[in-house]
Amino acid sequence: MIARLLALVAAAMLAAGAVDPNDPFKAASIVEKPGASIPLDGPFVTSAGQPVTLRQLAAGKPLLITPVQHECPNICGVTLAGIAGAIDGQPKYKPGRDFAIVALGIDPREGSAQAGDDLKRLAAQRPNAVWQPAALTGSEQAIHAVTDALGYRYAWSDQLGQYAHLSGTAVLTPDGRMSSWLYGLAPTSAQLQAAVTQASAGRSGGVMQQILLLCFHYDPQTGRYSLAITKALRLAGVATVLLIALAILLLSRRRRTA
Repeated sequence: MIARLLALVAAAMLAAGAVDPNDPFKAASIVEKPGASIPLDGPFVTSAGQPVTLRQLAAGKPLLITPVQHECPNICGVTLAGIAGAIDGQPKYKPGRDFAIVALGIDPREGSAQAGDDLKRLAAQRPNAVWQPAALTGSEQAIHAVTDALGYRYAWSDQLGQYAHLSGTAVLTPDGRMSSWLYGLAPTSAQLQAAVTQASAGRSGGVMQQILLLCFHYDPQTGRYSLAITKALRLAGVATVLLIALAILLLSRRRRTA
């Protein structure tokens, strides 16, 4: 009885949280994969047209990967500027010395020219910055090998003529394992510093971080995560059902022993 009830609850949750594959905005998501190994040896090309791998760029240091569409007219440039601001706002870690950061193009149709233009726009937004991320492009196979391992999901929108995708930066440990995500357009300097500290120590986000993410959803209008009341209520409902089931089980056992 209890097993059947739990199965029904699980099915209801899956149905309620199902993603419509035909809606690119609903398909765009980030699936937490703490500790997952990320392929670092796939072939990419820099904005200068030079072949490179993520392993070469990381050079044994934590690696920050910001998936972008280099010609994105919306949030990608703001996302890179936000990461730059978070880096500049903390004095402990320096890009290049303590970690590497790349803007990974998710559109295989883009090339070095588009990646270079992306860096020019970033430089215009932050003229006093002393560093820039490595802007990469690559084949569809190379891109998806990385984004799939990260749990970063995006989809093409015919309506907008671009990819529907979320704003976030993946933080990898020096040996290429997923450590954490910096979500939204403007993570704080404290969040970035904590993420790099955790990655440098080879640690990944724990169970509590994943549980908290269940109660938050990404708002593409603001580029931030906010409390999803429906999900919170759904979790509360599941907890209530489980408590009722436990109470029924205890009462039935008590009657049999009486």
